Amino acid sequence: MADPSVPRGGVSRRNMLLGGAVGAASLATLPLFSTPSREQDPLNCVATDVSDSDRRLIISNWPEYIDEDTKKYKSTMTRFQDEYDVKVRYVPDVNDNIEFFSKVVNQLGACEPTGRDMFVLTDWMAARMIQMGWIQKLDKANVPNLDKNLISSLQGVGWDPKREYSAPWQTGFSGIAYNKSLVGEVRTMDELLTRPDLKGRVTMLTEMRDTMGLLLLSEGADPANFNDDEWNRALDKLSRARADGQIRAFTGNEYINDLANGNIAACVAWSGDVAAAGDENLVFLPPDEGMMVWSDNMIVPNLAQHQRNAERWIDWYYEPKMAALLAAYVWYVCPVEGAREEMEKIDPSLVDNPLIFPTEEFLASTHGFMALEEYQIREYEGAFSDVTGV
Repeated sequence: MADPSVPRGGVSRRNMLLGGAVGAASLATLPLFSTPSREQDPLNCVATDVSDSDRRLIISNWPEYIDEDTKKYKSTMTRFQDEYDVKVRYVPDVNDNIEFFSKVVNQLGACEPTGRDMFVLTDWMAARMIQMGWIQKLDKANVPNLDKNLISSLQGVGWDPKREYSAPWQTGFSGIAYNKSLVGEVRTMDELLTRPDLKGRVTMLTEMRDTMGLLLLSEGADPANFNDDEWNRALDKLSRARADGQIRAFTGNEYINDLANGNIAACVAWSGDVAAAGDENLVFLPPDEGMMVWSDNMIVPNLAQHQRNAERWIDWYYEPKMAALLAAYVWYVCPVEGAREEMEKIDPSLVDNPLIFPTEEFLASTHGFMALEEYQIREYEGAFSDVTGV
């Protein structure tokens, strides 16, 4: 029987499993990263750690990406605070990677404090920040559970092969979601962009790699290895749908409320947001042509003043029980070995849920986004922005 103290229907954000695909995809760059003067040596851009005297921790994460307290349930964050006597300021201010980047780029590029001890960012952004020297190396002695319990498919990524700088928070998929109380099943990106009953009732994600990855798949291209002609065909498809009024908006994390409230009928979505929304009318499915896969990663920025507390946090969430409790709430792929066995005690109905513990067969339909040269990022991000208006 499921543990009644565990809340169901929580809401969340935002390679086999991620090993090869993410290792490649994560080497992408952003135009603003190209200024050599922004690079730092993290050994020369470090603050005195006051964790033991100042029992605080300040985290930036995606909205609705952690379990919450109820009358019958003590959240994993509250348990962490009680266990370590650390007061956590948990700020859900990551709505998409580039938007968050704009909040911290000036400080990171100038070796100035961001006022945060931890970011949670998607592979490609975490990778680039590490490459720029903006992220502190973890003290492995303080995070033994990371090396002990990280699932094998997330080990050895090209941009952080020993996981010296990063620890996956959750992994997820990008696909299609629809509200079945409003429309019939939507199985392909072409349906999403052309069906008359969806006109003006569709949103796409502002994350270029999610939206364009799915459109490349719809064109028969491989998002991990595409050319300019394939990119242009996919972008033209998006541009036509926008001009025809098929697409209502391009959004970050906020799309889930519009889907639940009936303001939109279908969208490009992140798996856990839909699966854990607690609304039986909301359906997430892999498009027939395949779906995108990614991880969000915990990283410690330069000049963080509470790195030891951040490492306590990482180690806490790599305890299988804590990982399973979190996964039961957010419904994203759990990166922690042993969490599946703990889920048997917490909620057996989730043990075989492929959105949390995917099978090899389920993963066979997933794709990563290829590494981009700097000139490609300028071109692709700029062209995508021209279409989205974001």
